[in-house]
Amino acid sequence: MVDKFENPIQDNYFLRPGYIFLSEKPTIISTVLGSSVSVCLYDKKRMVAGMNHFQLPYIQEKLHATACYGNVATFNLVHMMLRDGSRIEHLEAQLLGGAFHPDIFPKDIGRDNILTAKKILLKKQVRVVSEDVGGRIGRKIVFNTHTNEISVLKVQNLRKSDWYPYESDR
Repeated sequence: MVDKFENPIQDNYFLRPGYIFLSEKPTIISTVLGSSVSVCLYDKKRMVAGMNHFQLPYIQEKLHATACYGNVATFNLVHMMLRDGSRIEHLEAQLLGGAFHPDIFPKDIGRDNILTAKKILLKKQVRVVSEDVGGRIGRKIVFNTHTNEISVLKVQNLRKSDWYPYESDR
């Protein structure tokens, strides 16, 4: 018999910009978002998940394509989940980030990042079940890959210590 209060989380992972992470075991994935966006995918049948973190909406030059770009990161996250055994009809997406602060940068890259992720998820027929996007402030994200639960902490200013490796003023 399993204790209902037993913690199945086996690992913690800090997701840096330009990376994609698929959990092999129950993991807490955390990241920090300003205008960048993260897509969290969860397979409700297999109870496995993945997450990306991208900074720019898209790139068309294949030689320079990396997961820093939303079209590359979101497309590859979906395909990684499918290659791992998931089926499209079992995937759920949560979309996070995409803030716009005109005092920091005049172009609304956050909006473009959000639209890119939504466009690819729609094209791939992945259902978006939740989103916390836009606005003017950053977010700290904590994603439990075992339960598909996400904590979003909204912050006015991102400190250097919010980024891994964490520093003492955290």
